[in-house]
Amino acid sequence: MNMTSEELRAKVELALEEIRPFLQSDGGDISLVSIDNGTSVKVKLEGACVGCTVNQMTLKSGVEMTIKKHAPQIEEVVNLD
Repeated sequence: MNMTSEELRAKVELALEEIRPFLQSDGGDISLVSIDNGTSVKVKLEGACVGCTVNQMTLKSGVEMTIKKHAPQIEEVVNLD
């Protein structure tokens, strides 16, 4: 099943909404920058998450896993510094 880019964006935003409370509890946040080719999500970690030593682990395990759960066609999640 192919989603429109609007549907895909809505699914990714839904995933970010699920993650956001955990990041905000640590003084951080995350925002969606873009979705490229329907397979690559670019996000920006904000606040306390910037420069945090665990943010790469958080991004890969938590963020990428949650986004893929909502939008299985996503192949990668990239953090823009």
